Amino acid sequence: MPQMKAIGFTQHLPISDPNSFQTFTEEIPTPKNHDLLVKVIATSVNPVDIGVRGHGRGALKQPKVIGWDAYGIVTQVGNKVSLFKKNDRVFYAGSFIRSGSDSEYQLVDERIVGHAPMTLTPVEIGVMPLTSLTAWEALFERLRINRNAKAENAQKTLLIINGSGGVGSVATQLAHLAGLQVIASASRPQTIKWVKQNGADWTVNHHANLVTEVRKLGFHYVDYILNLNDLDGHWNEIAELIKPEGAVCAITENKRGIDLQKLTKKAASFNWEWMYTKSYYHTDDMISQHEILDRIAQLLDSGDLHSTLTKSLKPINDVNLKEAHRLVETNHMIGKVGISND
Repeated sequence: MPQMKAIGFTQHLPISDPNSFQTFTEEIPTPKNHDLLVKVIATSVNPVDIGVRGHGRGALKQPKVIGWDAYGIVTQVGNKVSLFKKNDRVFYAGSFIRSGSDSEYQLVDERIVGHAPMTLTPVEIGVMPLTSLTAWEALFERLRINRNAKAENAQKTLLIINGSGGVGSVATQLAHLAGLQVIASASRPQTIKWVKQNGADWTVNHHANLVTEVRKLGFHYVDYILNLNDLDGHWNEIAELIKPEGAVCAITENKRGIDLQKLTKKAASFNWEWMYTKSYYHTDDMISQHEILDRIAQLLDSGDLHSTLTKSLKPINDVNLKEAHRLVETNHMIGKVGISND
């Protein structure tokens, strides 16, 4: 059987440990049913990679390959594939329950794959899938914002907590395109500049009291809140700032119980967003991720969205993967770090 190289781990070690990632060889998998076999050209590192690699105990019998962003070329297709053909250029975020993109080839279900943008470099494309899907689903599915109702949205305000990270960088752009008034949190001169470049109308400092910060801008309540960091630490502020009958969405799990009763009198809704839900449970609307990514590609090609790449490494190997993990672990990354073979 043909072989490929992959990068994985058998122990949950600090990224500084020489054995935190290792390169090994395994068989190139064969696509069946709705699967595509993709030759990976570019990938990226997200906070979820850090969590899965670093949080666990004991040794694994087989190396675990992670990575949830990819740009590549379809080399083979399964017998039920209808959306793609061999040699198509694609991008996707993959599944939480399958082998990841830190490998030469990867199997991925066509229903969560998009046709890649035509005008960007591989590494510019490779950083976009996971954050774009998360931001799109959070805004337009969980918060139920109508992205086409720009006149109506112009009267609505969205607070994004952690506007300069990977998801925040895309969510700010998408919210701006939808016509919303966007308040994005940022605490440093570089991050303030970045979120404004992405379309934020105002910024607030998430290290200060957000209630005070938002009200200094002249807003007593906000219609929507997208929380992308430290839900526990910001929960009381969120409950105070959300407008009666408003909507809150969070992507970061709380470490202790959050008091939903704080939203009772406001009849405000609370929603989780987990980008992997559709592929994890094979939901009836799983193909929506294909449709979202195709739309994201169009927006990138038209210039309505820009890639959130801010750091690029070459090639895809264990040394550069460790460096990308180290950068994300600093919690000071603006936008995204990408790794490519192109």
